[in-house]
Amino acid sequence: MGFVVVMSVNDIPEARRDGGSGVISDARSKRPWGVIIAVAIALLGTSLLAAWRFMYAPPSPTLSSMSPVPPLPAPMGPTIQTELPPEPTLLGHRAYAEADPTTLVPITADGQIQLHEAAAEPFLAMVAAARREGIHLAALSGYRSQEEQRRLFFDIKADRGQTALDRAEVSAPPGYSEHHTGYAIDIGDAQQPQTHLDPTFANTPAYDWLVNNAAHYGFELSFPPDNDQDIAFEPWHWRFVGNQDSLETFYQQ
Repeated sequence: MGFVVVMSVNDIPEARRDGGSGVISDARSKRPWGVIIAVAIALLGTSLLAAWRFMYAPPSPTLSSMSPVPPLPAPMGPTIQTELPPEPTLLGHRAYAEADPTTLVPITADGQIQLHEAAAEPFLAMVAAARREGIHLAALSGYRSQEEQRRLFFDIKADRGQTALDRAEVSAPPGYSEHHTGYAIDIGDAQQPQTHLDPTFANTPAYDWLVNNAAHYGFELSFPPDNDQDIAFEPWHWRFVGNQDSLETFYQQ
């Protein structure tokens, strides 16, 4: 018995349905060219748009054309103190450090009275000059330690029954005496000892000579009448201000 094979049109291979030539139809062979043309047109449009933007679009800002950015404000910090603190005082007297003992030299034959080496030579020269004019200057007290000043202030204050304010008018508390520096000296008239450390020394020839000549040797009166420290007038109390250190000791504030 034989078989008959029935085939539909859809069962025929595509190549044979097109006539059996094996060549793709014209319509389908033209499709890739359309795609290429579309891509070319798109690329051309993109290039033209980029060229227009380059030629007509506003330029981008440059560093030179940009407005400067204002600097940020400096951070607030603590205020710097430019003024020196007030000089410490006690009962009208200023504080002074004790001189280095190695800087002290004797100015009397017994070695009991000492001055700073910078002041000693000028003082002895001043004494010699006064003597040539018939004036005899006497050195009464030079450098004093705080312990010596403590005795002069508190012991005598107690003996005389003085208040601290009254005592401070004629003697500084310990730590506040110019004598601590080695630059201060009490001077008397050797021919009138009754005027030593007394306001009446202002009436002696020795005081008159000092007023007229002491500055030539670097000395000045520490507490003249109506001084700004409200210390009683002490005609016997003089200080050396003839070098940088002594000047800064008494005047730098």
